[in-house]
Amino acid sequence: MDTDIGSRSWHAHAKINLALHVTGRRPDGYHLIESLAVFTRFGDRVEIGLADSDGFAVSGRYAPAVPLDASNLVLKARDALRQAVGHERTPPVAIRLEKNLPVASGVGGGSSDAATVLRGLVEIWALDIDGIELARIGLSLGADVPMCLAARPLVARGIGDELSMVPDFSALGLVLVNPGTPLSTAEVFAALSRRDNEALPPLPRSIDFHSLRNWLEITRNDLEPAALAMQPAIGRALSWLNKAGSGFSRMSGSGATCFGLFETGNVAKRAAAEIRGRQPDWFVAATRSIASEGADGQN
Repeated sequence: MDTDIGSRSWHAHAKINLALHVTGRRPDGYHLIESLAVFTRFGDRVEIGLADSDGFAVSGRYAPAVPLDASNLVLKARDALRQAVGHERTPPVAIRLEKNLPVASGVGGGSSDAATVLRGLVEIWALDIDGIELARIGLSLGADVPMCLAARPLVARGIGDELSMVPDFSALGLVLVNPGTPLSTAEVFAALSRRDNEALPPLPRSIDFHSLRNWLEITRNDLEPAALAMQPAIGRALSWLNKAGSGFSRMSGSGATCFGLFETGNVAKRAAAEIRGRQPDWFVAATRSIASEGADGQN
């Protein structure tokens, strides 16, 4: 597969739901949510280059779990963008995905891969397409794709498509832990005991480690109890994060990835090393979140 012609690469950031409230359900079955989400520097990597014919290859730790057929969101993203702008403007491309995030793990890996492919192809194909249109295409692929296109601290409402950027949100020190138990988002939502929970409380006026931790204490991930009942190993992941000194620990999304909040990146690295030493087969990553535009920790 030839990716030598104008080949470029992009990070596909993991999405972390710091809080996730399920507030209702539409007649079509889609759940209504309110979620504060951030995106991490650690994630997958996408490389795209012009080629003689379309191609797709996957490498990385979790490559064996990634489908290579048309069911993959990466290929759906390529095809959706091509259909939207026309074949004459979208020559063949070779796409390589380095899969560093566990599959079906509650951190939006597939959605982030798809969003990154959309952004990358806009550059590779030199398309004149605005963010609103790109988000519309993204939403056709999945409810998480528009927020992964934004990839900045945000509050998502509706089915995840109504986005409000959160200003002055500095980078966070995070440790991500997954005990190796994939979970079906649909099955976790189906197992909810109630779907009409209250909305998120107002965000703190000034967001730093301490104010955010205090705010998180009065919020929830409404999917966590159902996921925990399905996969008790989530409880062990949370326990290890707490033992390693996490300031706040919670499951992200529909699980089973859990996050721990740490005051600095160095403390997060030490905690990750400790957990990795105890659980060498688990996915464990120390990372930092991406700050909002102009906030501390951007670089």
